[in-house]
Amino acid sequence: MSSLNLDDFTDLIERPDGGVRRDAEARRERQIVPPGALGRLDELGEWLAAARGTVPVRPVERPRVVLFAGDHGVAELGVSARPAGGAEHLVRAVLEGASPVAVLARRLEVPVRVVDMALDCDPDAFPKDVVRHRVRRGSGRIDVEDALTPEETEAALRAGVAVADEEADSGTDLVVLGDVSVGGTTAAAVLVAALCGTDASVVTGRGGEAIDDLAWMRKCAAIRDALRRARPVLGDQLQLLATVGGADLAAMTGFLLQCAVRKLPVILDGVVAAACALVAQRVAFRAPDWWLAGHDSGEPGQAKALDRMALEPLLEQGVRVGEGVGALLALPLVLSAAALAAELPERPAAEEESEEEQGV
Repeated sequence: MSSLNLDDFTDLIERPDGGVRRDAEARRERQIVPPGALGRLDELGEWLAAARGTVPVRPVERPRVVLFAGDHGVAELGVSARPAGGAEHLVRAVLEGASPVAVLARRLEVPVRVVDMALDCDPDAFPKDVVRHRVRRGSGRIDVEDALTPEETEAALRAGVAVADEEADSGTDLVVLGDVSVGGTTAAAVLVAALCGTDASVVTGRGGEAIDDLAWMRKCAAIRDALRRARPVLGDQLQLLATVGGADLAAMTGFLLQCAVRKLPVILDGVVAAACALVAQRVAFRAPDWWLAGHDSGEPGQAKALDRMALEPLLEQGVRVGEGVGALLALPLVLSAAALAAELPERPAAEEESEEEQGV
């Protein structure tokens, strides 16, 4: 389909350091708080140690929220509570600090980056650093036409790779990944259904701003029609993204793959991020070892994708707003796990010897 060889990612992506993880587990056994008493925080601290390659784990000092933005032509069918082409207003709210993710990021002192891949608006509407990776104005209506041309798909995926490199090179040490889109959950559901071999009704959710029953039926029908177009191209992940994805989804897929190459941990947000992760897993089976599932959004497609990748959500708060909010809420949990793993003191050597002698 193109000159881009996705197989290269399989060769470039390594797993987090297993030796470091074993060292982290051994250190945890020696700390004053009994292993298991901190629940899943133990596992998170050990995972982060392996991902960052050091014991004790280095603290996360420069996290960043990265949001890929785009409009989807399928929104014209009334599958979303938001108007087709309305992602421009969502992006503006983020940039102006008035959206939920902007409020939380400000409180947590985490910078937010928005990457316009296919907003349905004039590119002059936003600063150049937001629009410089844009591939097109809106993505195609996937129930009847391809979302992207082959050239646009490759350009979008390469843009995602470039953004990952920019973040890694600038010192970002953990990414909170989300999307800002209208119609994006529909495209994501198609990808999940196609890759998991399920029917449209199994993956059709209500979206960030919940839709009514009639809109749900329209969404289910659109996903069903798009699935018919997706199944013949399942063997080619670039072609799949071109057929039923979108510029923002293709970019997120490339971003996730390159983050794994660069050993940059990622917290996934909702169903759109999960769908892109599922595509990326098909490309490089080791890539999911670099990702965490931030939360359970309640979207059935997200649950299906995370189950396929064996990723368990960190939080269950019913957050459906998207924009990286649920994943950002999980960030303090990850930071807490790193702090406890690094800073809890170890038991004195004499105490350990005494326990060994007693067979403890």
